[in-house]
Amino acid sequence: MGCSMSRDVIVVGGGPAGMMAAIAAAEQGASVSLLEPNERLGKKLNITGKGRCNLTNNCGLETFLQNVPCNGRFLYSAYTHFDSAAVMDFFTGLGLPLKTERGNRVFPVSDRAFDVSGALERRLRRLRVELIRDRAQALLVREGRLEGVLGARERFEAARVVVATGGVSYPLTGSTGDGYRLAESAGHTVREPRGSLVPLCAAGDLCRRSQGLSLRNAAVRVYENDKKIHSDFGEMLFTHFGVSGPMVLTASAHMRRFGERRYRLEIDLKPALDEGALDRRLVSEFAARSNSDFVNALDGLLPKKLIDPFADLTGIPPRQKVRDLTRAQRRRVLELLKALPVEIMGPRPVEEAIVTSGGVSVREVNPSTMESKLLPGLYFAGEVLDVDAYTGGFNLQIAWCTGHLAGTAAAQALK
Repeated sequence: MGCSMSRDVIVVGGGPAGMMAAIAAAEQGASVSLLEPNERLGKKLNITGKGRCNLTNNCGLETFLQNVPCNGRFLYSAYTHFDSAAVMDFFTGLGLPLKTERGNRVFPVSDRAFDVSGALERRLRRLRVELIRDRAQALLVREGRLEGVLGARERFEAARVVVATGGVSYPLTGSTGDGYRLAESAGHTVREPRGSLVPLCAAGDLCRRSQGLSLRNAAVRVYENDKKIHSDFGEMLFTHFGVSGPMVLTASAHMRRFGERRYRLEIDLKPALDEGALDRRLVSEFAARSNSDFVNALDGLLPKKLIDPFADLTGIPPRQKVRDLTRAQRRRVLELLKALPVEIMGPRPVEEAIVTSGGVSVREVNPSTMESKLLPGLYFAGEVLDVDAYTGGFNLQIAWCTGHLAGTAAAQALK
């Protein structure tokens, strides 16, 4: 195994946090190498936001912190150092026009995630960052001093190392937990990774019987032990295992105590109507279909795939004539239309999650520099840290600001 020339900073991981760390360090004048085993950089970045890349959220500090349920305060310095306005300025400065959509979500005007990773790659080349196709196997430490990284093919000497390897979600993109092993070898505590922003498994057969059905304008409420903890409006999908889709992924980030707490979703299938208006609608629909069987009278109220499982939940015999429905039975239909219950058993495997919750304990990392408190010269950035956020561009903002801070601090420490 050979030994390549020494450089100032090695960044491990070519995702968003790693690319930003390498750029920030190089902009400070450091010689930088970026280790990434994938053929192309930003592999996971290129599939975010359904390939559109929601690259930040156009908001202030307090809103940002409110959207980081896990260790948000740790990010105070990183966000202040490189906030969403700075991120937007950075990308527009690279020639990437941006737009702000609903919920202050920021996207490239082109709606192409590849344009985001392409802009970062061009910046890396201009700054002469050395890209090395290798996987980090271990940190090189001698007598308590960090000296670089051992790769699968060679040794890389450096006084400063930034670990930005991501979590364990989407392993096919290269997120295989390497950073956790590197951190533990330096004595760091790693909180067990689990999925956040992940599809959910449901009890009963409602979801299985409705699989493939997408609801576009539904509202959902999340209950933890019968206490409402979250509500949202938007799109969701029924699957063979439970529920998925944008609204469900966001809801999953609020469910952090599976095994200790019970979780339930209530889906409002008619969010535009209050109970009074919906009851009048039912009276009208049922009057017009008075000679129909109950199950056949639901086709004006529900998507076809949902009719049979919904009818079963009401407890009303499917062949009962609509004219014979009692007020109590009509009330049961109304209640289910406004609060269709889905008992949640747990999340899908972490490999199916968009982001990883858990990671390197932030108590062992200096929030002002992202440097390890246990091994001087070692820095962490992005999803490898025990921080994660809700959907809306907040997780990528974490990657950008922690990466920029780690790269800047690593380079400045050499001066």
